[in-house]
Amino acid sequence: MQFIKLAQPADFVWLVTLDHHEKRNALSVALLGEIEQVLLAAMGSADVRVVVLTGHDNYFSAGADIADMSARGYEGYADPLRLERWRTIETFPKPLIAAVNGYALGGGNELAMLADIVVAGSTATFSQREITIGGLPGDGGTQRLPRVLGKSLAMKMVLTGEALSAIDAERHGLVAEVVDPSRTIARAVELAVLIAARAPLSVQLAKRAVLDAFNTTLSEGKEREREANRAVFETEDRAEGHRAFVEKRAPRFVGR
Repeated sequence: MQFIKLAQPADFVWLVTLDHHEKRNALSVALLGEIEQVLLAAMGSADVRVVVLTGHDNYFSAGADIADMSARGYEGYADPLRLERWRTIETFPKPLIAAVNGYALGGGNELAMLADIVVAGSTATFSQREITIGGLPGDGGTQRLPRVLGKSLAMKMVLTGEALSAIDAERHGLVAEVVDPSRTIARAVELAVLIAARAPLSVQLAKRAVLDAFNTTLSEGKEREREANRAVFETEDRAEGHRAFVEKRAPRFVGR
């Protein structure tokens, strides 16, 4: 791979580092393709339970590849291959944690919002700056920001292009934790290790149930939650979890 680095900092955890410094991790079709390649491999591997996604110390991602879009126009934005690669990230069934240092601009912020948990360094910033160059968010920003931040703050970000600090992002729910920048990746990996120790199928079903809250009514979401629990009760890991509780020992989850 040319634009990302892949490491395994702990059992069942992959660390994916965006590594296209020349373009400050701009989300070109090629870079998105490499992210897709890794996530598809992680999806099909029982040895991967959680993925951590990070960038450079000074920037997570500068967003869309504006030079490419400028040259190709709307066709560059609507490129089916580009959209499909975003869809792969959006529908990744295993937990995805973003470790963000520096700035997450435009598509970089939209990429961070696809993570299930965001850990930010205290100097990180989050913004949708498309309006400053005559555009608007195009990879989910106008839809996800209001769901997380509420209408007024989302409008402020989208219409002015002003950034949210890490502290404000945490206060309003865009970020789960703010840490010293030297600890961002380490803390994300710590959370990944905790999650990887849980029953894998239960984790995936729990992730899906939480995401359903954004796409369904309360009654529909509760029904899907019940369906997820029905599926969990049929797993070996659920039986093992109950046995371990009764026997006062740590459970040994195997992903079945």
